[in-house]
Amino acid sequence: MKAITKTNVVKKLFFLAIILASLTTSAQVSDKFTLSGSADVYYKANISGTNQANEDGSFLTPPTSFADRSGFSIGMANLIAGYEGEKVGFVADLVFGPRGEDAVFLSVGSANIVNQLYVYWNVSESVTLTMGNFNTFLGYEVISPVDNFNYSTSYMFSYGPFSHTGLKADFALSEDFSLMLAVMNSTDHTEFNLDGSYTAGAQLGYKDQYVNFLYGAQTGMPEKTFQVDYTGGFDVTDMFYLGINTTYNTTDGAGFYGFALYPQVSASDSFSIGFRGEYFKEFEGGAGALGMYNPDGDADIYDFTITGNYSIGDLTFKPELRYDSASEDIFVDNDGAPTGSLSSFLVAAVYSF
Repeated sequence: MKAITKTNVVKKLFFLAIILASLTTSAQVSDKFTLSGSADVYYKANISGTNQANEDGSFLTPPTSFADRSGFSIGMANLIAGYEGEKVGFVADLVFGPRGEDAVFLSVGSANIVNQLYVYWNVSESVTLTMGNFNTFLGYEVISPVDNFNYSTSYMFSYGPFSHTGLKADFALSEDFSLMLAVMNSTDHTEFNLDGSYTAGAQLGYKDQYVNFLYGAQTGMPEKTFQVDYTGGFDVTDMFYLGINTTYNTTDGAGFYGFALYPQVSASDSFSIGFRGEYFKEFEGGAGALGMYNPDGDADIYDFTITGNYSIGDLTFKPELRYDSASEDIFVDNDGAPTGSLSSFLVAAVYSF
């Protein structure tokens, strides 16, 4: 999905040292400074397919982002520093590790460790302006495993935007209604605009239900991209929550759409269990996840994932079973034969502070 960007390791370490030194100084002089973050690791094994890597080092795994390595592996380390003044503030969100690499390192023009970097101005009680690099407002799932119930991610999230760089304005229209308007570089072009292409974004919210829009030119694309997305959820009871996400994306006739439900049940203060049921469809080649296996560029897949969350203080264990069933033979079974389905298991440990 992304183009690889090479960087100088020494420069990265020097840059990080300066930032951490600055953050330490800020923390000593103001109680409005915050520092949070997370660390996650996991073990994953395919049940109905091989766990051997391909010659290029990739694994035969569901073609979604993150959690795609067999055996014991690491996710990412995440450090988020922020300062909230009376009217203005900033957020600097740094990531390290394979999960961060998939989300940030391979972005065109990425600074490699910067997941988000933005400043904001509270113009009034109802208007906030934000400028910089921020994670996408589309979709139900996010990059950080702390804020996702499932550890592995969906197809809609994996092939939608990850991040944007630009200027956005958030409006609190009333107690229930909100509006966001944005002008941004091409999707995932985090540091600069390569060719003068800009994308418009909008979000209309009502009681935690959001309709999101993306429209504009994308670097390297002959036609403009349009995406509409609904993200929301409902507390059915005190113990039962139902999350919903549906999206449609097209560029010059090619694209994808999908739908997912996220029912979650809280069994106790420390344990909950949740399910993700997703349908994802590509047409005219789509995002290249499945359509490349079909001469017409059309293919679809179902993803069924059940995940437990067991918390011990700030540490959460996430055992997970996943089953993917595609219309094309995109997987390989234990005998090395092409197949359209794959079952897998993982257990992740996520620490947050």
